[in-house]
Amino acid sequence: MGTIKTTNIESISGSGTVTLGVSGETFDIPSGVTLDSTGATITGALTNTPSFRAFRSSTQSISDNTLTKVEFDSETFDTDNTFDNSTNYRFTPGVSGKYYVFTQVCCTASSSTVLNFALAIMKKNGSEIARNNVDPDDATPNNQAYPFFATIVEMNTTDYIEIFAQIDVASGTPQIGDGTSQTYFGAYKLIG
Repeated sequence: MGTIKTTNIESISGSGTVTLGVSGETFDIPSGVTLDSTGATITGALTNTPSFRAFRSSTQSISDNTLTKVEFDSETFDTDNTFDNSTNYRFTPGVSGKYYVFTQVCCTASSSTVLNFALAIMKKNGSEIARNNVDPDDATPNNQAYPFFATIVEMNTTDYIEIFAQIDVASGTPQIGDGTSQTYFGAYKLIG
């Protein structure tokens, strides 16, 4: 065909939608070209979605020294409704790609007691992919610990991520703390 050379493309009305190509076509952006989106709203492939951030809205009591799924029952946001905050408490992206996934779990006890052990584990499709434990002797106060970690995970549309905690206390009932700043879980799709 040919080459179109211009400095500006607008819709006929000046406020409508301009469509480039049809389904199945590819637009190639050569190496060295800068795509400037300053001030623009971009949707689709150039966004970090799906993304979500969930948290515990109340304390969750668990059995002593037993690995237990953390039930993140509230959401700060969930762009594509990919996090289940009522049944399975898991992230299933629905879009293949690499994801930055992060979590923090507040591990505490129902009484003022010393934690013997605090552990948080991230599982993909039921298999452990990341963990962090906190030495309670170094925690302040020594009846709370906040294991935090993040990782990058490659996921297909049906893979899922869940968070588990294990808390061993000297006395009382182990609890997963509540609040958007204490126990949270989130992820977003990486671009590229």
